[in-house]
Amino acid sequence: MYRTAEDPWSLAERWYERRKYDLTVAALPLPRYRRAFEPGCSVGELTRRLAGRCDSVLACDRVDSAVETARRRTAGLPHVSVRRMLLPEEWPEGSFDLVVLSELLYYLDETALDAVLRRTVSSLEPGGTLVTVHWNHPVAEHLTTGAGVARRVAARPGLVLLADHREEDFVLQVHQRAAADGHGPAGVAAREGLV
Repeated sequence: MYRTAEDPWSLAERWYERRKYDLTVAALPLPRYRRAFEPGCSVGELTRRLAGRCDSVLACDRVDSAVETARRRTAGLPHVSVRRMLLPEEWPEGSFDLVVLSELLYYLDETALDAVLRRTVSSLEPGGTLVTVHWNHPVAEHLTTGAGVARRVAARPGLVLLADHREEDFVLQVHQRAAADGHGPAGVAAREGLV
């Protein structure tokens, strides 16, 4: 699809996409993150929004032209790095306190999906945030829907569901990796001393 258009889904222009990205960033339970990873970044529209909440963002895509477009769109953000990577075979070094899997997981077969989720959880710091957001309508190229992705992520050990936002068109979920001390996550209001 990228051969015929720089932004084949009109991610920068469509109100649907802009609203979904804004909801995704608004759902983040912490005001700031140290190191974020966004695989499947496409042309970098969500990447730019994440950059406003993160000290460092590593974004990647498997399509060269998408990587080049994302690099151009984030060129003024020195704390953002965009790479070409083939997941799950390639995975970045180190750990992250935020991983965002947006419009990606339904393209993966069972083996690749399991590998990506395993690597995601193992690279997510204890207490770190995992956000998933996926289109919820059947598409010929998709192996499942947003609801199907949500079921698969929920079955992954080591994650605690913090938020579940469902609309007719997409499913947005926020998970936290279980803390090292085994305690459950504190809500935003509890962290701010409101309850």
